[in-house]
Amino acid sequence: MEVLLALAIVVLVAWFVTGPLRRRGGARSDDGREAELADLEARKEAKYREIRDAEADRAAGKLSEEDFRRLDRELRAEAIAILKRIDRLRGGQRGDDPARPASGDDDRPPGGAGSDPGQGGDDPIPGRTRRR
Repeated sequence: MEVLLALAIVVLVAWFVTGPLRRRGGARSDDGREAELADLEARKEAKYREIRDAEADRAAGKLSEEDFRRLDRELRAEAIAILKRIDRLRGGQRGDDPARPASGDDDRPPGGAGSDPGQGGDDPIPGRTRRR
């Protein structure tokens, strides 16, 4: 009987002592998730910048309309893939994150998927002006 009591005390003490180590493992996965989200956010902004640069190059005559459409289609597809990964990491719940807009001014690529970049619509990229 005394052996069982001693064993129970040792198990409880070991459980208490290793508690911070068990919690740190969970925090590490959260840190990894946050780091991946930060990386994806940076990639998203870089992709938006590439889209704006391609539009500027087309406007300046550096890209033909055919080359621009091909490049624009590729860049937007890549941006959408990044946005989907961000949504998966955030759990796909848009309204839960106070730093994330609830509607209207969300993280869609400029012009929306499959739309003609020269057409109307609100532009979600800050500081960008549309030519019509």
